[in-house]
Amino acid sequence: MSTLSGINASSILVLGATGKTGRRVTDLLGSAARPASRSASTRFDWSAPDTWEAAVEGTTAVYVVPPENPLLLADFARVAVKAGVTRLVLLSMRGAPGDDPFESAVKESGAEWTILRPTWFMQNFDEDMFAAPVQHGELAVPAGQGVHPFIDVADIAEVAVVALTQPGHHGQTYDLSGPEALSFAEMLARIVAVTGNPVLYADIAPEEFAAAMRGLGYPEEIADLVTMLLVRIRTGEEAHLSDGVQRVLGREPRTFDDYLGSSKFA
Repeated sequence: MSTLSGINASSILVLGATGKTGRRVTDLLGSAARPASRSASTRFDWSAPDTWEAAVEGTTAVYVVPPENPLLLADFARVAVKAGVTRLVLLSMRGAPGDDPFESAVKESGAEWTILRPTWFMQNFDEDMFAAPVQHGELAVPAGQGVHPFIDVADIAEVAVVALTQPGHHGQTYDLSGPEALSFAEMLARIVAVTGNPVLYADIAPEEFAAAMRGLGYPEEIADLVTMLLVRIRTGEEAHLSDGVQRVLGREPRTFDDYLGSSKFA
């Protein structure tokens, strides 16, 4: 990536700055970043609109990890543009429809916009929803033997920083994936090869998985969404590769083995 030396300090607001992508975007931006979250020194809370104006004041670009409600995103975009923000980069998801309300909120904001549509994150295995089951020796999901090109979130962060800081990305929607489509059984086998700790893969019914998520405290709509996305892997709808990383960064995405070498499993 090119130097960020010409960018003013704290001029790029990073929402969700403690999350998987946000903290990596923050690290890459260095002094140009203004990390914001409910616990950061720059406080930002989607459910508290009175925190928005102070967070965006003096910034020119925003990395947006969206809220659950697209109406909040539309309201925030108006506040940001009014405050002088000229560029928004949205973390969306693979398979978002063309009329997705989150993407529409950014596109209709009046600012330059870029949409990132990544696949499932590799870091889910050591930092998020799959981490505890993997640690306990069994991962049960309704994905069958379907394959999917999981992406390293470090690649998402690099693409986001380019879109936030360099010209030529306005109006672009980048589909982002890893370089190889693997099954859950294959990925778990690679984790086991690194750690030496056995992990079983269990293919379970979608209804059983959704019920388990609800039992863990996930809202019903999130449980249903995650289940639907895993079933799409099962049915082969999510096996295709995307070239967004190559288009933006001019290199191949990191492999699952690359991820493992820098993960908590190493």
